[in-house]
Amino acid sequence: MYQTIKKLITSIVPRKLLFEQEENLRGLYALFYAGNSHQCPVCNKNLKKFIPISNYDSLCPSCGSLQRNRRLWSLLLAEFLTPNSTVLDFSPSRCLYRRLKKYPNINYLSTDLSGDFIADYQFDITNLKISDNSLDLIICYHILEHIVDDITAMKELFRVMKPGAKALVQTPFKEGAIYEDFSIASDEERLKHFGQEDHVRIYSVLGLNDRLESCGFNVEIRTNFIDENKFGFDKNETILVLSKPLIQK
Repeated sequence: MYQTIKKLITSIVPRKLLFEQEENLRGLYALFYAGNSHQCPVCNKNLKKFIPISNYDSLCPSCGSLQRNRRLWSLLLAEFLTPNSTVLDFSPSRCLYRRLKKYPNINYLSTDLSGDFIADYQFDITNLKISDNSLDLIICYHILEHIVDDITAMKELFRVMKPGAKALVQTPFKEGAIYEDFSIASDEERLKHFGQEDHVRIYSVLGLNDRLESCGFNVEIRTNFIDENKFGFDKNETILVLSKPLIQK
C-alpha cells in the first residue's frame, strides 16, 4: 500500500515541491499509524508499527527514516554531536538533514555530488575543497561503495579531519573478501554483481577495515547491537567508527 501511494504522489507532484512539503504529507499519512507500540527516535513520534519495505528494512511513516537512520541518529545524540563541532555529512537522508540543520551549536555541512539528495554543497569526496585538519565529525554512510578510487577518498577524509576527530562509516557488507571488478561497468552488470546499478564493489567488514587502517585511521567495528525493537533498529547492523590519531606516524 505504501509503495502504491508513494508512486502515485511522485507521479503527480514535482520533486522539488514534494521535498518541500514532505513533512506535511508524511504527517497526514502517519495518522494512520498512531499508537504506542513503537517510537521513532528521529522524529519522536509514537507509532503502532513501522512500515515493512524491501530488504527487510522498515520505514517511519512520519519522517521516512530507515533502520540505519534511526540507529545513526541515536548514536549521534548519545556520543558524537558535541558543542561547537564542525560536521560533514555525505548524501544525507532527508530526515537526518532536517534534524541536523536545526541542531544547536554545531556547524553542519551537507554535501551531495549526484544531486539526488538535499545538500548545501557538491564536494567530490576524492578531492575535497576543505582545509586540512578542520572537521570534528564526518558521516559517510553508503558512499564508499560508489567510489572507484576509494583509497583516495579515504585519504581525503583523513586529511580534512582534526587529530582526534571521528568518522562514522557504513556500506553494504558481504562475507569473505572485498568483491570488485572494474571491467563491470554497465548498470545491468553492476546491479547483478554488486546489488545496485551505481555500486562498484561490495566490501567485507575486515576488508574495509584494512583499507581504512592503511590510510592512517584507527578503526572500531561495532556490530551485534542490542535489538531494541521499539525503536525499529536492526540488531545485525555494522558501523565502523574511525578516529584520526592525535599523533601522526
